[in-house]
Amino acid sequence: MTSTSTYDLVAIGRVGVDLYPLQHGVPLDEVRTFEKFLGGSAANVSVAVVRHGRRVALVSAVADDAFGRFVHRELLQLGVDDAHVQTLSGGPPTPVTFCEIFPPDSFPIWFYRYPTAPDLLITADSIPLQAIRQARVHWSTATGLSQEPSRAAHHAAWEERGRAPLTVLDLDYRAMFWPDRDEARRRVRDALGKVTVAVGNAEECEVATGESDPERAADRLLEAGVELAVVKLGPRGVLAVTPSERVSVGPFPVRVVNGLGAGDAFGGALVHGLLEDWDLERALHFANVAGALVAGRFECSTAMPTTAEVQELLSDVEVADGAF
Repeated sequence: MTSTSTYDLVAIGRVGVDLYPLQHGVPLDEVRTFEKFLGGSAANVSVAVVRHGRRVALVSAVADDAFGRFVHRELLQLGVDDAHVQTLSGGPPTPVTFCEIFPPDSFPIWFYRYPTAPDLLITADSIPLQAIRQARVHWSTATGLSQEPSRAAHHAAWEERGRAPLTVLDLDYRAMFWPDRDEARRRVRDALGKVTVAVGNAEECEVATGESDPERAADRLLEAGVELAVVKLGPRGVLAVTPSERVSVGPFPVRVVNGLGAGDAFGGALVHGLLEDWDLERALHFANVAGALVAGRFECSTAMPTTAEVQELLSDVEVADGAF
């Protein structure tokens, strides 16, 4: 699926296998059966962007094992170019993630990627710098900053981009990947001056900035160098701030089945809106609905909605610039 033409998105980061329980409302030790899906935040965002008709490549790594083969196969079946997903031998296995499902708001998650995972072993000299430089959007996650050599690879990618527009950092904080919050904050702050967009939920923005108030956190992100700060507020909607604009959009109501993956659907839909050059309010409404659709579904990657699915629900949402 490779070509010399420019990608709409080149994402870099976590990929693996999600094993989700088919029994809901019970702890993991009581679950009897699971279903297997492509997983990992960067992979999910990649699939989400493909669903909006975009050309996407993922930069990551898996092990030379059965789950690694599954990842490659699923990426291709879901339309993501896997040419830059390395297969590493002799190292850690392809990671597996388990969760519990207690709707509407409790979804404990366990990452089996200790002490490291293949996607944290990518190196600066192994990533496709030309593709990253030429991509219309480059998406990375804070998890990739938690260990070397992945951290150096991310910085090499940002140096190649030179703060080109739509260089996005997903603040994506998972405490189990870091020795402490201070280390995460330091590494994220080192990165903020090299990207143009930062996206995170309220906790992730607090980790990045030290500010628990969403408005102040967004302002701190702008002061750190980004041009667009997006703070996801869950049931309170979303806030987006630029140097000249401040937009808040309420949530889209949904019966939650599994809250995992909604943020990745939001991110993929936001990328689509930014590529379409929509105004912020329209882009945020679109992304909110995409996230809500996935929250109302069981799986993550294969649950990502198409543009048509989002637009159908958006017909009921009134925005300032009129109908979609």
